[in-house]
Order: sequence, then structure tokens, then C-alpha cells
Amino acid sequence: MLRALRSLLVRGRRDPAQLTLDLDAGQPRTADDLLVRLRSLGLKRIARCRLTRNGNVMVSWRGDELRVHEGYLSAPPDIHEAIVLFVESRSRVERRAASKRIVAFAGMTWRDSGRRERTRAEDEPLATRLAEWHDRLNAECFGGTLRTIPIRVSRRMRSRLGHYSAAPVQPSTGLPVQQTPNGVGEIAISWRHARRHRWDEVLHTLIHEMVHQWQDENGLPIDHGPRFRAKARDVGIDAAAKRAVAHRSS
Repeated sequence: MLRALRSLLVRGRRDPAQLTLDLDAGQPRTADDLLVRLRSLGLKRIARCRLTRNGNVMVSWRGDELRVHEGYLSAPPDIHEAIVLFVESRSRVERRAASKRIVAFAGMTWRDSGRRERTRAEDEPLATRLAEWHDRLNAECFGGTLRTIPIRVSRRMRSRLGHYSAAPVQPSTGLPVQQTPNGVGEIAISWRHARRHRWDEVLHTLIHEMVHQWQDENGLPIDHGPRFRAKARDVGIDAAAKRAVAHRSS
């Protein structure tokens, strides 16, 4: 019977989204299953889905490929709806609300504060120096409008130079989940990056993450879209997260 069903599906060339009611009565188990679920909820612009284990980036997309943390396979329908809204909505307010729901789900499940990496004691001087530069660059490049947030030095980062983590919120109350210190966002800078590369390159990375902080604190999606690129140019950096930088003196 299964062989006959597969044969019918191949001959029919049906859209995967149309298989939801026929075959998927439970939670999605693979990236393809999740794509089927999301399409049934209104996802249109995405052709491929890839699962990740990046504990900081929950949902992102580039072109027609969606990248989703594997923890969302077990998410309830309202969170899958939020993912669709985050990708498809043209409303900044709606996308911001969807983003909060997406991040809050992670904060209340696998991203608990007890497992979060902390700056090592021997790296505290570097973290302090980065925090001082955050204050200075905030004044020089952002008019002092950004909040003072923790700057963490990460020894786990191997392929990334830095990362900004927004403070997750409870969807029902809008109050922060105490995942990051003081319930605010956080910037992490790679220890390897700071050890191996020039200081002006490290500052470039710091400003890059501060632009993400600016997006977060102004209710914008945290991405590398047109608003990000425009702000990056405004503060004098290359919008690309790479080592070829527009040098800034230290």
C-alpha cells in the first residue's frame, strides 16, 4: 500500500504543502516536514528549509532558503504561525511581535540561562575593554542612544566573529525572560577573533553587532537587510560580517 501511495504522489507531482492533512498528523521530524507545516500555514516565498543547531540564531532566511533551529520541530502551532508571519509579513510591528514569540519559545525551552556560556575569568579584561569601547562607539556612532548591555567573550565561537542576542520576552506579558543579564540584549565576541586579528577588525565586528542592537532597540527585524546595510554605512563600516574591513583606528 505504501508503494502504491508513493507511486501516486510521484505521478501527481503534488505540492508538498498539500500533503499536510494526508500524511502529517503529528509533529514535523525533518526539515522537509517542517516546510510542509509552514507552507500549510501560509509560507510562500521559501523553497527550501534547513535545520541548524546554532543556539543564538533561531530563524533566518536568505533568498528562498529558510534556516530554523531544530528545537522548533516540537514547537506548538502558534509558534510555527509566528515563523510564517516573521518571514511573510510586510508589517514591521507584526514581524517584531512574531520575532518576540519565536525567541521567547527558545528562552522557555532549550535556551535556559543555566547552560549559557559565560566569559572566563582570564578573559574578563578583554570583556571590560570591549565594554569600554561599546560606550565610546555608542557615543560616537549612535549618538548615545543604545542601551548599556553585557559584552561577553566567547571561546565557543569558531566560525563566527561575533553575535548579538536579543533579550527574549514572554509573549503574554511582553516582559523579559531572564536569560541574559538584567533581561537585556548581549553582544558576544569571539576570543579567537580578538586573539588572532587586529584590534580595528575586532572593533569592526563590535560595531556590526551594535547595528543589530540598534535594530532590536528600534523594533526592527534583526537581519542584514536594507535597513541594516544603510545603518552600517551610516556608522562607517562594511555591512558584510567578514574580516575585510573599512579600518577604524583604535
